[in-house]
Amino acid sequence: MSSIVFGITFDARDAKAAATFWASALGRNVADGATETAAAVEADPAISGSRIGFRQVPEDKTVKNRMHFDLVTGEFDAEVGRLTSLGATKLNEVNSGLHYATFADPDGNEFDLIAR
Repeated sequence: MSSIVFGITFDARDAKAAATFWASALGRNVADGATETAAAVEADPAISGSRIGFRQVPEDKTVKNRMHFDLVTGEFDAEVGRLTSLGATKLNEVNSGLHYATFADPDGNEFDLIAR
């Protein structure tokens, strides 16, 4: 017997706001029934396990993530602008062989944007 990945869930101060940011960032929709306490980004039907859930927790994020998303783009500068306009904060940028930037989403969770 084995298990399959249904999705991934993140803690958030406001689950609906977090889901709204990530749905916009990934070009998906927020699942019906989203509230401040529980929300999800709809799965991509072509990708098993691609549901992203959010659950409200009372405390703020205080340490570095143990897991994060790596996003890839062919239009790096434009995507940096789009993500920051959605509410992400650019934390740093590295351009030494691999070109990428690290961001924080509105809840402070880090993620990377990698130039293709």
